Amino acid sequence: MNAPSHLPSVDKLLQHPRTAALVDSYGKTQCTQAIRAALGEARSRWLAEAGSNAEGADALLDAAEQKLQQLFAPRLKAVYNLTGTVLHTNLGRALLPQEAIDAVVQALATPSNLEYDLADGGRGDRDDLVEDLVCRLTGAEAATIVNNNAAAVLLVLSTLARDKEVVVSRGELVEIGGAFRIPDVMTRAGARLVEVGTTNRTHERDYEAALGEHSAALMKVHCSNYAISGFTKSVAEADVARIAHARQLPLIVDLGSGTLVDMRDWGLPYEVTVRETIEAGADVVTFSGDKLLGGPQAGIIVGSKALIAQIKKNPLKRALRVGKLTLAALEPTLRLYLHPEKLAERLTTLRLFTRPAAAMEQQAIALQAPLQSLLGPDYRVEHAAMTSQIGSGALPVESLPSHGLVVRPQERKRAGRLLLQLEAALRQLPRPVIGRLRDDALWLDLRCLEAADQADFAANLQQLALGSTPADGQA
Repeated sequence: MNAPSHLPSVDKLLQHPRTAALVDSYGKTQCTQAIRAALGEARSRWLAEAGSNAEGADALLDAAEQKLQQLFAPRLKAVYNLTGTVLHTNLGRALLPQEAIDAVVQALATPSNLEYDLADGGRGDRDDLVEDLVCRLTGAEAATIVNNNAAAVLLVLSTLARDKEVVVSRGELVEIGGAFRIPDVMTRAGARLVEVGTTNRTHERDYEAALGEHSAALMKVHCSNYAISGFTKSVAEADVARIAHARQLPLIVDLGSGTLVDMRDWGLPYEVTVRETIEAGADVVTFSGDKLLGGPQAGIIVGSKALIAQIKKNPLKRALRVGKLTLAALEPTLRLYLHPEKLAERLTTLRLFTRPAAAMEQQAIALQAPLQSLLGPDYRVEHAAMTSQIGSGALPVESLPSHGLVVRPQERKRAGRLLLQLEAALRQLPRPVIGRLRDDALWLDLRCLEAADQADFAANLQQLALGSTPADGQA
């Protein structure tokens, strides 16, 4: 059977009055391709349906416009994080403070002295933009910045321990998200791992017995994404540093999340600070910029001048260095720490950590009835106390009191399908809403929904479309 002769041609559709607006928005090249694709699909449908009526110009242009919208829609979208995990790796971790956002916008729009020394007019070092700040806040002699903490660990080991041995407690051979394992990183860096102790107990004598002529360093890894409890024993950084320095070896400490302040000052659980680790005798410390520090993704390496100078000379440093946008965001974030009295107000991450549960309860009460009205009789919406977590490997066994909404299907028989349908519908909103499924319910933790965003969030929910519910017994 021949294709329908009365389907409009590509040229005719390009000359259609509606097409001018599409060409203006998307360009003639992409419009032409979308129209051809829509015509091709229409011909296939006509042939499959044995000569049904051919589609008109409006239907074909509707299909072409939909293809163009999908093509030009951004893949990286703003979402509402209602998972209860503040530093959610899959949702971008730390939210930048306004000062950092403003600095990034300026760096995007104007030339900057990224590697230009304004004092003498010569070439500069991009680390100079933040090194003084990092050293002031950590007590270290020197610092350098790479693109994440995994890169920081790789660079340090490649520089200080290539073809030599690094001694690490077996209980600290961590794996974090994305299958980042300390033993694997050591192998890639060219270092040889020497495990000491057992999973739950390591003693000073274990470190001392492992040292030999091929030893390059001792290493401590902060177990930020898990905790071992019960019959345990570990050796403090100061004691490991003493053992290392007695053999004229450096102590490397991977702090992972890394924090610059005592979290207890804001009623949060204690986490060892970078300064405390330096003061304990660590020669090199690595930590992240986008976790507890609350800044952009970066790996920060601090330590003695001599060792940092060696690290910066490693050819890998250039491959792992950060660009101007990271430095533009990191500098103002670090400056906020110079004014600790206002840190919880201005540093977004800390502000979210310290939100009072009562404020989230008020939000939940205000949103409960509108959400119930939108969902209808198939669901029951309640506000309830819940617990948030800091996330991204930080303080794994600690929780924060929170409040939010709990959505349960009315019919237990269809509960699974109704919850999946609701979760999918929330993900399809103009600004997707991400919660968590647990205990036959959808939990929407409001810790990360600040008061300034509540009105927009409620308006966004108004566009919720649940669609049809699968009948019982059907897939």
